Amino acid sequence: MSGTGAQAEEQALRFLLDHGLKLKARNYRCRMGEIDLILLDGNTLVFVEVRMRRSPAFGGAAESITHSKRARVLAAARHYLAGKQPTPACRFDALLIEADGAPLWIKDAFGE
Repeated sequence: MSGTGAQAEEQALRFLLDHGLKLKARNYRCRMGEIDLILLDGNTLVFVEVRMRRSPAFGGAAESITHSKRARVLAAARHYLAGKQPTPACRFDALLIEADGAPLWIKDAFGE
């Protein structure tokens, strides 16, 4: 991961921890994809995609979550959940960091 990506992830993690979530895993990887952060929000497992854009020239952070990126995150989440019984309640959030550095937290960003 690039230095900027690692910094964005660290900023996102601090932001979410400050909002009461608890870290379960960072950079969960499997052959299907990767999940930046996995946290607990109460009893809900939250899979978080962190996106940062320094410039809006090629679209903002939200536009960078493409259909194929979303599919890889969903596949990785299914892999992560495969060994969990019973399957916990879960949601997919996005933490977007734009050029001004202010994080935007979108809960249930994937509608899954």
